[in-house]
Amino acid sequence: MTVSGRAKTSTKKRAQQRGRWAEVLARTMLKLKGHKILAKNYKTKVGEIDIITRKNNVIGFVEVKARRSEREAAEAISQHQKSRIERTAEHFMVHQPEHQNCDMRFDVALVTGPVSIHILYDAWRP
Repeated sequence: MTVSGRAKTSTKKRAQQRGRWAEVLARTMLKLKGHKILAKNYKTKVGEIDIITRKNNVIGFVEVKARRSEREAAEAISQHQKSRIERTAEHFMVHQPEHQNCDMRFDVALVTGPVSIHILYDAWRP
């Protein structure tokens, strides 16, 4: 492996670690706010959802973004990614009959720095 190849691997590894930490932080914050974590890294053939929560009668599908600023984090979610999350959410609801009478909401957890998090509830609507 070349020096530049190692640098890319190291950068990718740091980004993955930052992403995992951001998800832990988001789950912790959501629990503190009274949400029950139903799933983390829920994967299907159509996509993946970072965190799925339930609070009262609302199922929250949460995308976690870690960036230098909240603006960068918010802008990091493309329309294509939103569509994939929506399709994955539909899959979850179909395969989880105990939640089918719940409302659905798409949230975003914006993580900046080691412990700064802002959760945007109802960040978009399909």
